Order: sequence, then structure tokens, then C-alpha cells
Amino acid sequence: MFKKKPTIKPLAPLRSSDRRKIADQIIADFHVEIPATPEEHPQTNGDQAVTPASAVAPTAAVSPAAAGTLAAIRSSIIPDNVLYGKFTTTAGPDLKPVGGVIYVGDYKEDEQRILWVKINERMYPTVHTLWKNPRLVPLLHTPANVVGKLRGGADLMIPGLTRGPPFPASATKNAIVAVASDENPSVPVFVGVCEIDVGSLQNVRGEKGKAVRGITWMGDELWEWSTDGRSESVIPENIDGWDPKEEVSTEGVTRGIDSLNVEEDEEDEEETGGVRLDDVEATADVDDADHAEPLEEEKREYTTKEIDEVFRQAFLFGLYQCKRAHPDEPHHGLNFPLTSSSVVSELITPYLPTFSAAETAAFQLKKTSWKNAKKFIKVLDKEKLVKSKERNGGETVILDIDFDDRAVVEFTPYKLPKKASTSGAGSAGSKDASKQDGDSSVGQQLRKVVLYKPKEKHNPIFKSTSSRPAYYTATEIRPMVNAYVEAESLVSPSNKRMVKLNPVLANAVFDSQSSSDREVLAKGEVARDALMERVIQACSAFWVILRNDQISSDVKPKAGSPPKVQIVMETRSGNKTVTKISGLETYHINPQPLADELQKACAGSTSVNQLVGSSPKNPVMEVMVQGPQSQPVIKALERRGVNRVWIDVVDKTKGKKRG
Repeated sequence: MFKKKPTIKPLAPLRSSDRRKIADQIIADFHVEIPATPEEHPQTNGDQAVTPASAVAPTAAVSPAAAGTLAAIRSSIIPDNVLYGKFTTTAGPDLKPVGGVIYVGDYKEDEQRILWVKINERMYPTVHTLWKNPRLVPLLHTPANVVGKLRGGADLMIPGLTRGPPFPASATKNAIVAVASDENPSVPVFVGVCEIDVGSLQNVRGEKGKAVRGITWMGDELWEWSTDGRSESVIPENIDGWDPKEEVSTEGVTRGIDSLNVEEDEEDEEETGGVRLDDVEATADVDDADHAEPLEEEKREYTTKEIDEVFRQAFLFGLYQCKRAHPDEPHHGLNFPLTSSSVVSELITPYLPTFSAAETAAFQLKKTSWKNAKKFIKVLDKEKLVKSKERNGGETVILDIDFDDRAVVEFTPYKLPKKASTSGAGSAGSKDASKQDGDSSVGQQLRKVVLYKPKEKHNPIFKSTSSRPAYYTATEIRPMVNAYVEAESLVSPSNKRMVKLNPVLANAVFDSQSSSDREVLAKGEVARDALMERVIQACSAFWVILRNDQISSDVKPKAGSPPKVQIVMETRSGNKTVTKISGLETYHINPQPLADELQKACAGSTSVNQLVGSSPKNPVMEVMVQGPQSQPVIKALERRGVNRVWIDVVDKTKGKKRG
């Protein structure tokens, strides 16, 4: 289903109550058994005491030990501080639109990955989740060569089933199952839905039809997604708990529960942050606080005044960082006027002290007393810290900033989260951080060189004896033409600035098609500077973009004029503005890392798609950013060595073009 990269909206923290509800629903839907405690009177299943999930209702009164076990299982299924975001994509040969919600988190030692995906109100685990929660779903097997086809997007057919019959009895029709290869039988690599009752199959030889419809698999876009755009998951050779020889038990899902500290569980704290899911109805939360030991530190509620001060300090931190990173540049690297969106994305958001999901939810501009950036800028203007102006249409921009203001001069920097401290405009470590994230274009040095290729009729002037084409810069052509003029004694004796024409110059340089050429031919002489320009114009123009230490001979020149990076702002769906960027490949810029950076800098969704009309053999990619984001885009391009004069900005929302 996820062969094509989905469009994912910005992630937001999930409320603790919503996380508990979703975890309890998963426990019920997947029939996860809760290990019973010694003081209870559990049902028995062989030698192990278990309690059915249905017996532990979210609102039921349970013992402290049972509450701790349930909380640990919830954390095992959906970790604390999980994020969520809506997505859209297409699936099937008819490109049917598909939408839903993804849940992103990490299992302590791992990086953040997509752990669950909800489609049509049904939760599906990803391969990453199954690796950490064995026995969560029935496990089927197939030959290794079939697994290769499954990872290419194919469904599992009935003849492809191995290690049965009998098959797991719980692999009924519409049940969610995992699939592993016969070579690595304990490592699931495919998640799907049974199209038939696989558990009741008595024979697979000669049978026809689809057994399992694929949802997600190792190697698809859900698997590849990560916060830094890289996929470096280590594929295990064996996973304890998924061994098909073991009997089905609750050991898989509850593995590692003893190592989890109930005291650290977020569920017992008073909720102070997060975003409530639109499709989750508000119900009574489970009051586990009576059954857990008190936390060392409770989450606090921030007052409006405190949030105001956080935003003000973040703005001062942004100015401090600009002065530190660009001490000698005009305006310390800022390009005025600054729009309100660029002020928030470049000078405030990267410097917010958001160390937790609760702080991320609390430190939002809409929770300040100003409610929006426009009013915040006006307050700064009244304090004489900035000079602002309201443009036509009501947009407020900053025209100048007083970097010598006492608040800026006496500002003391504070500790930032790791991600925030290495991002944002003017950050001294932004180049190194981006390179670590796989974007080698940040900090690169680019040079645009225009070359000229003499035509065959110019060979006498350039003394070209080789059949291999030669390319020259304008500065290289001038001494060669001067040498030819001196060698042929063409300097006018009465005026050394004039050059007499000989048959070679007359035929090769002046083609007599223009009135100026006919005038020169009639006079029989031409000014030396005019001759130089005319020789250059008569040559074929080429160009190269040199990166870092490259020289012209390292790159094959291309004919014509060097293209510019195109930034187009246009209106879609009535009143929604988007910014499109294309032509990045010419300047050695990878579109995907740029899109990831802009998603954070602009606080909006981004996507990368092939530019309409470009050749499939040599595709040109286009980055699309939500909102009018020309200034943040230009900033990001300049950090990648692109000169502002190489950028062409077109504002289709007003029908005007500006460069």
C-alpha cells in the first residue's frame, strides 16, 4: 500500500489519555493477555497465570500491581511521548486515495519510527512494532523468493504459504497477520490482512486465490521514514518470542515489562500538554495515581505571562545567534524586510526550550497574550527593539532591528534541545548538523562559469590544431585575439586602439548581416574592444556550475544560458498558497533534505514530486511548501551556496514577478 511516499502533515504530541485509549483498544482488538498478579485469583493457562484483556477495563478498579502491569504493556505497545499526524496517499492500480493517521515513537534505545498506522478506524502495526512486540499477531511463512515479491508490493497467494497446514487458528478472514521467510522464520517482514480463513486451510497445493493482502512491509515508505530522512535499521537475524516452535503465550508482548519503571509512566501524571485527536471522544481518564508511587516532579501549567516571556527570550536568542554567526555582515545576515512567518520560523521556533512533549504543546504562539505574530511584532516596535511597517493587505513586516538594544547586548543564552540547538537561521552549527543528516549541499561553495567554444571558422584566430573542442573563458579569449592581431600586424598605425580587418576577421567575425557589421566592413577597421566583444559573441556559449574545488575541465559544459532556481508562489484550492521550488539539481542540491529542512523551518507540510513536463529519463524534481515561503526558501538556498541572483521568484498570487 505504501509503495508511494505518503504526504504527512506536521506531527503533534498525543495526549496521555488518548494514548491510553488507543493502547487499551489495541489490547482488546489483538487479544493481548495481561499477566495476573499473585494476590489475585487468575484464570490459568497451563503453568502461567493470565488475565484476559477484556477483564481489565480502562475504568475498572484494579490492584496497584495490576495497574502497573497494564501501564507497562501500554508503554510496550505505544511508547510515551508518541506523536501523530494525518497522511494521504494512493494505492492500487486505479490510484485510489487512502488517508489515515500515523503514530511515531521510539522504543527507548531506537530512533523515532512509524509504529502504528490507522486506516478506516483500524490500527495496523508496522514491522518495527512487531520486532519489539512478538506474538502480537499470527505469523505465517513463505519462501525467501516470494518475500522479495512481497516487498515489491505483491500480495501473498495461497500456494505461497509454507509450514502448514496446520496454520495458526487465529489467522481468520480479515485478521491482521505477519509474514516471515523460511530462511529467517522469527523475523517478520510483511504485515497484511487475511483475505480468507487461512487457519482452516487443509491444503495449499493446487489452490488458487489471494491469501494475504499487503498493508506495509520492510522497505516500503513507512519503513523508510525517519525524523532525519535516513533509514539505518539493523535487520536482526533472530527475534526471541517469534520462534514458530514456541507455544503461543503472552511472553512476547509483555517481554521486558519487569525492566519498565512504573514510576516513570506518564499516565499517572496530570495532563498538561498534547493535542486531542479529533476523532476520539472525550471520556473519563483512568485514575492510576492512587495506585502508583508519587512522581518526583509534576508537570506544571504555564501561565500566559510565562509563555510570553518564553517567546520573547527565544526572539532575543535568535538575534544573539545572528550576531554571533554573522558579526561582520550587514544586519548580521538578515535580509529585510522580514515577514511575520520568517520571524517565527527563523528567529523564534528554533530557540524555544521545548524539552518535552508537554512544553512543545504549551509553547505555542496562539497561547501567548498576542495570539499571532503580527501583534507580537507591534509590541516589539513599541519597545523600539524593531522597526515595523504594515503592508497593503494587512501583513506586518520588520524593516530593521536594533542589535545594540540593551536586551540584545545583555542577553544570556540558555540550553536548548539538541535538535533545536543545531537548527535555525544563523546557527553556527547548522552546516555541520545538516551534513550529519546527509545533506552535503549545506555549506558548499558554487561558482558559475560561462565558457565559449570557437567555431571552426575561428581556428586561425585561436590557432586550434586539435579536432577536440576547446572551451575558453572571456578573459582567456582576449589575450589570444590580441596575440593574433599583433602576429598579423593588424594594428592601425594612426590609432593603436583600432584594428584593421583581414579576410579572416572579415569572414569569421563580421557576417555582414547587421547594419553595424556592414558599417565595419565598409570602413575596413574596428575598435579593439569592439572586436573582442564581437569575437566572444560569435562563439557558442556554454556554462558549468563548479562545486567547491572543481575546475572547468572536471565538468562537461552545457550549451545555452545557465538556468535559475525557480521559486513560484501560487494559489491552490481557492485561497491556499503554496511555494514550489525547482531547478535544484543544477546546483547540486538534493530535494528531499531541503524539503525536510523547510518543513521544520516553515512549520508546514512539504512534498517532493517530479516536475510536470520533465523527462522521465532525466527527471527534474519539485519541492512544494505550504504557504508563501519565498524568504525561508531563499535563506535555505543561500546556505547551500546559491547566489541570490541565480534565483528567480515568481508570485502568481498577485500576478507579478519579482527577482
